[in-house]
Amino acid sequence: MGEPRTWQFDLPASETPADGDLPERWYPGIRESWDKCTSTRLYDPIEGIRAVVIHGTAGSSSSGAVSVMHQGKASFHWLVPDENEEAHGEHVWACAPETRAAWHVRNDKSHPDVWNGENKVNHFSLGIEVVNAQDLRDPFSEWQVEITAAIVRYCWLKYPNLRHVVTHAKLDPKRRSDPTKLFPWDRFKALVLEGGNPRRLASERIEDLEGGYALYG
Repeated sequence: MGEPRTWQFDLPASETPADGDLPERWYPGIRESWDKCTSTRLYDPIEGIRAVVIHGTAGSSSSGAVSVMHQGKASFHWLVPDENEEAHGEHVWACAPETRAAWHVRNDKSHPDVWNGENKVNHFSLGIEVVNAQDLRDPFSEWQVEITAAIVRYCWLKYPNLRHVVTHAKLDPKRRSDPTKLFPWDRFKALVLEGGNPRRLASERIEDLEGGYALYG
């Protein structure tokens, strides 16, 4: 299965995906929590994005994961629902504006393989949480893996300096093991680098991201 504390791959600087479609919806009511769980980025919100960090929630529901944002404890840009949730197979939840730094990695954590060891990773990264109990009773679904790869491809197309795709465990190995050995990293990496459309992938961003909220993403 491999060791998630070593998992990382870099995106080729010389190419970008031909497609970057992403079926996403804003998580209901999440906008009201942004002020207490996100920060103004220290770097340019487009040119300054260097990494995508893959997390696992260690929980069983999207609502449980989002509760940390309402409490002002942590945040993330996207949430991938579990297979027992209605949104599974349909769309991911957008949870924080891409223009803002979400609080998904501790500020003092870094790794020399990720932008030369710069700390304050949140300010130059985007965070993806995948709803999963993080034990053998809850394997990741194929759609979860596919759609997580689709998020990374969307980011790869949008952010010209994005290079690193890395696990939370590699950045914070003493405290974190997510997304755990259960996550099929090699399969995920192949989907990111080689493409492949997840089932029911929309041809456009879902309409409620095209209204007033779009300027925050």
